[in-house]
Amino acid sequence: MPANNDFTFEISLSVLNHLGRNLYRSFTTVLGEAISNSWDADAQNVWVYVDRENNSFFIKDDGHGMTAGDFQSKFLKIGYSKRKEGISNSDKGRPFIGRKGIGKLALLSCAEKVSILTKTKDDDAYVGGVIDNSQLDDAIIDDIRPDEYQLGNLSQDSFANYTEDHSHGTIIYFENIKEGIRNKLNFLRKIIALYFRFSLHDNSFNIYLNNVKIGYTELEQLLDKTEFLWTINDFKDPFVSNLKGRFIPDDNETRELDIEVEVTGFIASVEKPRDLAILATDERVGIDLFVNGRLREQNILQHVPTSRITENYLYGQLHYDGLDSGIDRFTTSREGIVTDDPLYNTFLETLRKDVILKIIEDWDDWRRKHRKPGDSDSEKLTLKERKSEELFNEVSTDFTPPKDSSQHQRVSKWVKDLTDDARYNFGSYAECFVSENLMRLYIEDEQVELSSKIRKRAKRFKKQESKNKGRGNISIDIRQKDNDAAYLAMDDLASLVDGSDLIDEANLSRDAKAYKPLRDAVAHTATLTVVAKNKLNSVYENIKGRVKTILASTI
Repeated sequence: MPANNDFTFEISLSVLNHLGRNLYRSFTTVLGEAISNSWDADAQNVWVYVDRENNSFFIKDDGHGMTAGDFQSKFLKIGYSKRKEGISNSDKGRPFIGRKGIGKLALLSCAEKVSILTKTKDDDAYVGGVIDNSQLDDAIIDDIRPDEYQLGNLSQDSFANYTEDHSHGTIIYFENIKEGIRNKLNFLRKIIALYFRFSLHDNSFNIYLNNVKIGYTELEQLLDKTEFLWTINDFKDPFVSNLKGRFIPDDNETRELDIEVEVTGFIASVEKPRDLAILATDERVGIDLFVNGRLREQNILQHVPTSRITENYLYGQLHYDGLDSGIDRFTTSREGIVTDDPLYNTFLETLRKDVILKIIEDWDDWRRKHRKPGDSDSEKLTLKERKSEELFNEVSTDFTPPKDSSQHQRVSKWVKDLTDDARYNFGSYAECFVSENLMRLYIEDEQVELSSKIRKRAKRFKKQESKNKGRGNISIDIRQKDNDAAYLAMDDLASLVDGSDLIDEANLSRDAKAYKPLRDAVAHTATLTVVAKNKLNSVYENIKGRVKTILASTI
């Protein structure tokens, strides 16, 4: 192993501190920075070895590595970026993820001690050094010059398990991660699969976590819970192909969206919002924005909120490499985009208008088509119609045979055919229930005297019910109240509350007579003609208005 070769930082140590040595706090962010560096170094493979028990990890790649000169003048030069030399792609043609040259601060300050080992194909020996952050803190306090702070010597024993068969590339050892490695390996595998997607769609770049390759299998649970899919500008991707391959005809819906901005990607929706949770943690999958393969904005919907319920079901990835042009649009932390950038704002407005709002409309249609709750804020249905439809869907589920049944398709068609009528009838029955029971309670509270004619009618209904109970061998009480009003329909209730002799005034009784045959059809679960529905609507509006007036008069 080499000595440190007197390697030093090429920046004032106090400036190094002010730039934000603690800028990157989460372990996953640090991991992302390390993986991104391996991508920029044209590595074909990057291996991450996490030791949660000892709060440390190694990251190793087979990239081009660094000479002693590169290590001093490039890696240890905070702010160095190849882009400043007019180079935007690697030798393999990969667009560089790194831009500002300060992302290495995440690597150099996230652990108590960071050891770097690197070599190129043309070098026989490694070069590198050790950054002891406790010593660096003392150096910053003492305000010593950067050339007076030298990196420590490397320990050969620390890297013994990782240098065998390693002909070129970089190995970094992180000891005692400051924030700790609280994430379990399964969680980290999913995070890598979600946020470092360039490793999954590019066969020339592979990521391994503790020697197990990261792939789309990490996202099986998410794939299984996905209902609908929207692709943008003919986006091609193994994840999307895998997803489409799982879709069942007529059960899942897809749509291609073409927009003017040169953005590609996909957005999908899951069955329930909780399906977006990652291993039951606070982390959730969202719609993320990538630029040249690097995650730049997590959960982009926070910048184009619609306050619609659909947002809680969506996840996806958008790719807009045009944001990585000559203008630096990325924040100092490299974890976001400058919010007042004109190109970025144009993209956000297009995303809201031509993508998200269209998805919201599709989602509501498709959810309702598959008999699931949709977007309650949509104005396609009144709230009463929507709730009636949802209740019908819930009830009809109990009668629909399983999908593997030979009768499933036939019964499902019948249920679908009943949906429009159920949406109307369920709401109409509710109107009958509310209006008639309110009148019964009004009669009881006002102690309205029942005429002998009405009592005889109630007695006849009671007698018929008694016979029916006997035939059915039922001895329990059916109705909560056994008074006469409990057996009366709206026409009889109306005659008690609002007598038919009121010729020149708004009259509940007259409307109740027209209401009765329609109400009876609904109560007996018959489906109605369009004309009958229109008639029932107009009559009920009169009844509702009069009932409200009657109830208000008692206050």
